[in-house]
Amino acid sequence: MLIKYIAGYLEYLDIERGLAKNTILAYRTDLYSLSEFLSNLGLEKIEDISRMHLNMYIKDLYDKQYTPRSITREIASIKGFFKWMGINDYLKHNPALAIEQPKLPKRLPKVLSMKEINELLAIHMTDMEKAVLELLYAAGLRVSELTDININDIDINAKYIRCLGKGSKERIVPIGKKACSALKKYFQDRDYIIKKYNLKTKYCFIKENGKKLSRQDVYVFIRSLGKNISKDISPHTIRHSFATHLLENGADLRIVQELLGHSDVSTTQLYTHISKKRLKDIYFSINKS
Repeated sequence: MLIKYIAGYLEYLDIERGLAKNTILAYRTDLYSLSEFLSNLGLEKIEDISRMHLNMYIKDLYDKQYTPRSITREIASIKGFFKWMGINDYLKHNPALAIEQPKLPKRLPKVLSMKEINELLAIHMTDMEKAVLELLYAAGLRVSELTDININDIDINAKYIRCLGKGSKERIVPIGKKACSALKKYFQDRDYIIKKYNLKTKYCFIKENGKKLSRQDVYVFIRSLGKNISKDISPHTIRHSFATHLLENGADLRIVQELLGHSDVSTTQLYTHISKKRLKDIYFSINKS
C-alpha cells in the first residue's frame, strides 16, 4: 500500500535534501515496518490511514520494548513521510500531525579524559590505526565522515581536511602536527598497497587487502582499544571527547559548533553540561573528607 510512495519519499530525501545514506536507510527500515503493520491490519487504501492506526503501530513498538529513543526516531520518520505525502497531494489529511513524541531522558554522552586519550594514543597499533585515531580526535569526525574522506580532501601542508557531514554539508577542519605526522606515515603504507593491487581508489583509508576501510572496521578497532583502558567506547566517544576538551580549554561554543558540523548550536551546548559535570566530579573527588 505504501511501498511506491516510500520509494518516492526516499528518492526525495536523497536527491533534494541530500541526506546521508545511513539516515535514508533508517527511514526506509522504519517506513517499511509501518507499511507491513498497516497491511496486516487489512488497510488497502492510503485514505483509510488514521491517527488511531498510527497510534496502534507506536503502541506495538512499546510492546516490543523498543527504547524511547528508537520510538522517537520512528515517529520522526512517520511525521516526515506523511508531511511529504500532503505536500505532494497524495493524501488530503495528515494522520501523523498530532502524534506526540515520548519524553527522552537527558543523557550526557561518554567522554574520555585527556589522560585516557593519551593512554589510547600510546598503545601499539598499525600506522593506519594510529592515523585513524589521531584524525578522529584531532578533527572530531563522525565515523562515516572519516571512512568517506578522499585522499585529495587532506592538505597536510596547510594542516586541514575537508569533509562532508550530514546533509552533504561541506566543512573545513584544521588538524594538528601529531595527526599530520601519523597521516604521513600511513600514506607510505597506502602507497605500497595502491601499487601492490594496482588500485585507483580515491578513498584515503584502505586496508591491507586493498578494500576501503568500513564504518564497522573503525567501530571494532576503537572498541578493542577501549578494552586496554577498561572503557567501553566507540568512535563517537572520541568525537565527544574532542568537543568537551575544546570547551574545557576555553574554545568558543560557536567555533566548536562549526568544527563538529552541527546545524543547531543547541546540540553543541550539550558539551557545556558535560564540562560542568566533570568540573563538579573533579572538585568533589579532591575535597572528599
